[in-house]
Amino acid sequence: MSADFQGYEQDYSVLTAEITSRIGRIPRLVGEEKKQMVINVEKQLDEAKELLEQMDLEVREIPVQSRGMYSSRMRSYKQEMSKLEADFKRSRIAYSDEVRNELLGDDGNSSESQLIKLREERAHLLDNTEVLERSSRRLEAGYQIAVETEQIGQNILENLSQDREKIQRSRERLRETDTNLGKSSRILTGMLRRIIQNRLLLVVLAVIIVFTIVLAIYFSFRGH
Repeated sequence: MSADFQGYEQDYSVLTAEITSRIGRIPRLVGEEKKQMVINVEKQLDEAKELLEQMDLEVREIPVQSRGMYSSRMRSYKQEMSKLEADFKRSRIAYSDEVRNELLGDDGNSSESQLIKLREERAHLLDNTEVLERSSRRLEAGYQIAVETEQIGQNILENLSQDREKIQRSRERLRETDTNLGKSSRILTGMLRRIIQNRLLLVVLAVIIVFTIVLAIYFSFRGH
């Protein structure tokens, strides 16, 4: 694991802890203070997402055989980010004194129907947030599957490339072997030809010797 990833990981942990703390304070704030806090949290969430992207790039550089553990950690970080975003949305629409005063009035004399309507709207917003969270989780799962599929595809391509190189080397060795066999065959053919020639010469010599001996014996008997 590279030092860059460890640095990103530490920064992400510190940043998400601070984001969690600020999100918890938003519903208790009012006016300009609340608005500024929301802006700050939005910026920090963007920074956290950028850190996640950098960490994801670092993980992709890790050898495949060692990547599993870090991929699991990245999934946990991304789930944590989704939860932070959902909590942030809830904190912005939570029923606070500021919202109640804006809708009901500071004197608290507005009708009960307005309060009921406010609660219904809040419940509806919360339901929409839940739907968005589920959609986000499904998108995250789809993205993770796509990443894993891409990794598998890369591994297959690497294996195919290695197999292709092995086949090419085997073909080259076969060509060399075939060439050597051709040379050996020519050498053996030449040796066999010389052996046959030598044997023919021996036969001819043997015939000449036998013929000479027969003539010598013949003339020897004739002289007597």
